[in-house]
Amino acid sequence: MKIILKTVRWVVALFFASTLLAVVAYRFLPVYVTPLMFIRCAEQLKNGESLEWHHHWVALDEMSAHMPVAVMASEDQRFLLHHGFDFDAIQKAAEHNKTNKTKHGASTISQQTAKNVFLWPGRSWARKGFEVYFTALIELMWSKQRIMEVYLNSIEMGNGIYGVASVAKHHFNKDAAELSRADCALIAATLPNPRLYSSLNPSSYMRKRQRRIQHEMKFIPSFPKEGEQVNPETVSGGVYKNK
Repeated sequence: MKIILKTVRWVVALFFASTLLAVVAYRFLPVYVTPLMFIRCAEQLKNGESLEWHHHWVALDEMSAHMPVAVMASEDQRFLLHHGFDFDAIQKAAEHNKTNKTKHGASTISQQTAKNVFLWPGRSWARKGFEVYFTALIELMWSKQRIMEVYLNSIEMGNGIYGVASVAKHHFNKDAAELSRADCALIAATLPNPRLYSSLNPSSYMRKRQRRIQHEMKFIPSFPKEGEQVNPETVSGGVYKNK
């Protein structure tokens, strides 16, 4: 029994040490690969498909300034306000899901970043627990700008396409910095399911989502640069308003 307890303590200590080291390292280093990228490659090989893996890291200031605004408008309008978890959104989603067949999620950009970089897809309680842990870590150790930068570089944006630079190249024939406001809104519109919804050949439904996101973007100012402070007086109802 003593040996078992000692082994468990060493495993727990190793887990915390390694995860802390990884989070600290990714505060400064580009994230070139994620578990999801390997999983998608394995799925492609299993299905006899050609291998598709397009990913190119670019700094946040080398992307269109509309891109972080678009994903906030679409995915997490309170991103700059919360500390990783939007409890108001969680409560609303829970109330909605009690009486509706279509389920709403309440994952923040921080949670999605933690999942994309450190974890695997899934809905188990164990994975959700790890997601909470890593979300708390990155919120503690990274700036909001770094979280957004990693998110926009690691998120799946099409079949075999990861990050803004790759989707800009393969779907819009542009550099990440050249994406227009409408382009960014269309990319953000795919994020609930980028393997189903396409920014290359958007359906009428996607165009409708794009227009809604562009409308929401009117109420969100430019994403702040590193070191800039958010003025709470510009917030109304949880959504940033232009001065």
